[in-house]
Amino acid sequence: MEVAFLNTPIFALLVLPLLIFLARVVDVSMGTVRVIFISKGFKKYATLIGFFETIIWLVAINQIMNNLTNIYYYLAYALGFATGTYVGMIIEEKISVGKVMIRIITKKHSKQLLSDLKKARHTVTSVGAEGLDGKVRLIMTVVNRHDAQKVIDIVRKQNPHAFYSIEDVRFAYENTNIKEKKPRNYFRLNVFKK
Repeated sequence: MEVAFLNTPIFALLVLPLLIFLARVVDVSMGTVRVIFISKGFKKYATLIGFFETIIWLVAINQIMNNLTNIYYYLAYALGFATGTYVGMIIEEKISVGKVMIRIITKKHSKQLLSDLKKARHTVTSVGAEGLDGKVRLIMTVVNRHDAQKVIDIVRKQNPHAFYSIEDVRFAYENTNIKEKKPRNYFRLNVFKK
């Protein structure tokens, strides 16, 4: 009975194209997330995702190769790829992995903005700079990606006309022992100097 269903026009024209479409959505979404994990340095996750992504791709391409004359399979494959790219970007936004640097340039007095950022427990660096129209304040902070919107909300509240930019940070190191004058471990200090 099940084998007979596999040979029906309903299966060939509706079910199999739908399965190909879904397989492509899943594997391309995984591929998008895998590339993002590679760029963030998450080697183990990227490798694991790549393994399952390839298996799903092989299943989908096998159906295309076995049915080269069916245009519906090609359309399902291409539509699945496009949809998977979009879904992958949405997934990446939701998981918000890694860190970002936020640079804020403001002409307005920035004391309250700096105070609010510090109250929200963000480490900030502020320097005076020269812009096109005169003196400006450049404020920089590195935050977890999922906290970026909170920082932007503070900026918009204090200075809605401030310019800001956000860029990915591949690696950030924070030395929590900055105030310590003598290192406890001489070997460790020399390793970091190299």
